[in-house]
Amino acid sequence: MRRRWAFVVGLVVAFPLVAVPSTGAAPTGVDALKVDLDDILADPRLGGAQAGVVVRDPATDEVLYSRQATDRATPASNAKLFTAAAALESLGPDYRFRTQVLSDAAQQGPALLGDLHLRGTGDPTMLAADYDRLAAQIAEQGVREVRGRLLADDTWFDDVPLGSGWAWDDEPYYYSAPVSALSAAPDTDFDAGSAIVRVTPTAPGQAPEVALDPGTGVLSIDNRATTAAEGEPNITVTRDHHSDRVVVTGTVPAGAEPVEEWVAVPDATAYATDVFARALAAHGITVTGTGKAAAPQGARELAARESMPLRELLVPFLKLSNNGHAEVLVKAMGREQAGEGSWAAGTRVLAEQLRGLGVDAEALRLVDGSGLSRMDGVTPDQLALLLDNASQRPWAQTFYDALPVAGAPDRLVGGTLRNRMAGTAAADNVHAKTGSLTGVTSLSGYVTAADGRRLVFSVVFNDFLSDTPQDLEDAIAVRLAEHNGAADQPRGRPRVPQPRTVPDDPSTPRDESALECAWTKSC
Repeated sequence: MRRRWAFVVGLVVAFPLVAVPSTGAAPTGVDALKVDLDDILADPRLGGAQAGVVVRDPATDEVLYSRQATDRATPASNAKLFTAAAALESLGPDYRFRTQVLSDAAQQGPALLGDLHLRGTGDPTMLAADYDRLAAQIAEQGVREVRGRLLADDTWFDDVPLGSGWAWDDEPYYYSAPVSALSAAPDTDFDAGSAIVRVTPTAPGQAPEVALDPGTGVLSIDNRATTAAEGEPNITVTRDHHSDRVVVTGTVPAGAEPVEEWVAVPDATAYATDVFARALAAHGITVTGTGKAAAPQGARELAARESMPLRELLVPFLKLSNNGHAEVLVKAMGREQAGEGSWAAGTRVLAEQLRGLGVDAEALRLVDGSGLSRMDGVTPDQLALLLDNASQRPWAQTFYDALPVAGAPDRLVGGTLRNRMAGTAAADNVHAKTGSLTGVTSLSGYVTAADGRRLVFSVVFNDFLSDTPQDLEDAIAVRLAEHNGAADQPRGRPRVPQPRTVPDDPSTPRDESALECAWTKSC
């Protein structure tokens, strides 16, 4: 592992990387690279901002470039790199979540003479179809009546649904969904704790049809929208803060495709319970009511479902920057290693695992796993060191493959980088994690240089005031892909296509252009 970082940084500070010979010859090699990176970072949009950049060569331990390397900054979703690596170390690539249906009641003919318990361990991949299969397993045992209640057991985790420092006004949005040991996802992105609001046009002048997917009673719909004769869809879907009411306004033209929006549910456990209760009813099984209670010791298992292994979950987690996946992994680490499924216990395990990966956990502050919290603070040098050391672990290829790939059009390959750096030396080359919040953008990962060396890099920009300077991140990544080792020469800032962004919508207070594109379903 690379543990000589402080010494190397000292050398960088003491001996500047640029040393143009007195003969006036043009810089070459690393000096040429530094000239161009300095030029990229001289962009006026970064005036007054924090711009931390580190480039390392894992093969030699050489630091090729360093600027504000040890200054802590808000990482946004680059925090997921720490979470993913720690989870692979702590839980293992084959870790699976298990959801069970349990009972200690006797069965008499078609009747179960007591309560039915639904117990979860945080699985974010539970779809309505999975709850239906659990219900089918119960029905296959001849049960048609539960003479007790359906009780949700979410005690594997604590009862804190939202992370420290999360913005209160993000609470209704699906990328800030509540975290629970029991939940449901509406799609195969596995956006647990959210539901799809589908708005389908009817006849002009009439209200459109509004439906929830999956069907659930934990949200109520206030439909104020209208079907128009023509025009473009102009539908706004908002959930009231700390409420189950979803308000639908605007217009959708007759004959148009349905409009879909994702919203967070206010109570993930109640959501999972409701979806399962409906599945039981669909299989002809009645219950007397629903509630919450821990399953009794010794209850027998009537049905169960295991998730995909962590190695597979990493793909939607990192490619699509899924916040919920990060948070259930933190709580799962806490539960498995410390017996407590909380952020406090999970982040302690996270720090311990990072120390084992050669990262200075004392130089970081991570209060959640996703980077959604503004209280998180990391340094570019530790991000780069993590990537360097992760490349030596047995799970290194799994980690590398799960990162977004620049310019790769397939959504589950390119992920949040699929619309960036296409047609450049970085395309199908750079594997890196993006990060975006208002005033924050980050990009950290791996790039294979023109001379065949795989480099690691971390770019973290904070406190810029103008448009998100993602193009500068891309320019750095492209320039690294073009780097030709000792033969390199200055070539100026690479020409990089502008990343596709989401224009601001004046009807919503969110600046969607500052969010991860996967959070707005635009990549």
